[in-house]
Amino acid sequence: MDLAAMREEYTLSGLSEEDLNPDPFQQFEYWFKQALEGKMHVPNAMSVATVSPEGQPSLRTVLLKYFDERGFVFFTNYESRKAREIADNPKTSLLFPWLDLERQVHITGVANKISHAESLKYFLSRPHGSQIGAWVSNQSSVITSRQMLLSKFEELKRKFQEGAVPLPSFWGGYRVEPDTFEFWQGRQYRLHDRFLYTRAEGNTWKIERLAP
Repeated sequence: MDLAAMREEYTLSGLSEEDLNPDPFQQFEYWFKQALEGKMHVPNAMSVATVSPEGQPSLRTVLLKYFDERGFVFFTNYESRKAREIADNPKTSLLFPWLDLERQVHITGVANKISHAESLKYFLSRPHGSQIGAWVSNQSSVITSRQMLLSKFEELKRKFQEGAVPLPSFWGGYRVEPDTFEFWQGRQYRLHDRFLYTRAEGNTWKIERLAP
């Protein structure tokens, strides 16, 4: 398999500073809407990077559930590897790889737990099976078989069949408050357009073009 021979030219569009909204949240929303309109598969999928106390990075893909000017929210088990690493070092990095549009958005910032009320509101909106699934998995722990998961799921499905599924104390959301945004648009000959927003005074942002 000759991976070195694989080639992809990026010719869909360009990006100039005049195209950019001075507010990176609004710029993100504009691009996100274009990803939705382009019928991309799972446009809210994002990679989340964390670092262990030993300095070992780890990366996984989760789903962005909502965002506003306060930050970007995802949900997880608070006993998972990502949660343990965030507790030790809340600095995180997010990446949206919108490859069909020849775009990426890279965000760095700090992750903090959202309120119990906010987690509960989202939890109650989840399908019944997903609510039970949050109780089943001791995320990131070693298990002996998939059958063990399924057996526990059936047990809890019987337990909760008569009433609402309560929010687990070990499950909830994180909000990543950005310090930087990078908007990347692929261009021909690898001369990509890259613009970095860095948080400045108050609610203002500095915008700089980066070399590809």
